[in-house]
Amino acid sequence: MSTTPTTIGAVSLPELAAYKFTKAQRLLTPTAYRLVFDGTERKLHQAHLMAFIRSNEESQARIGMAITKKKVPTAVERNRIKRHIREQFRHCAAQLKSYDIVFIVKKPINDLDNKELINEINAIFKKIKKNNK
Repeated sequence: MSTTPTTIGAVSLPELAAYKFTKAQRLLTPTAYRLVFDGTERKLHQAHLMAFIRSNEESQARIGMAITKKKVPTAVERNRIKRHIREQFRHCAAQLKSYDIVFIVKKPINDLDNKELINEINAIFKKIKKNNK
């Protein structure tokens, strides 16, 4: 058996540990969501998505999603959107300040493919990172 570190693709496992999505990075309670919606400092818009942003007292950014059945009727589509938001957040969470971020869907997203959805999510995170500096 070799003594080289385990890798997945070109990334070693210790490097992957930096990209975890932990429970501490999630908004969990209705009170936490209410604080973000009531005390919003910024709203960032894209064609289909919107993010409410508020500073928090934690040492890291936290994320929440309010994806309604009215805007996205099928569970498959709601889960797809949530999965992509979590994945993009996981990659850029280390570069974000201590913010609470809640994503909502502004208008139906049925005609949006994965690449366009990811571009909208990344555009919002880029705007947040731009204000970090």
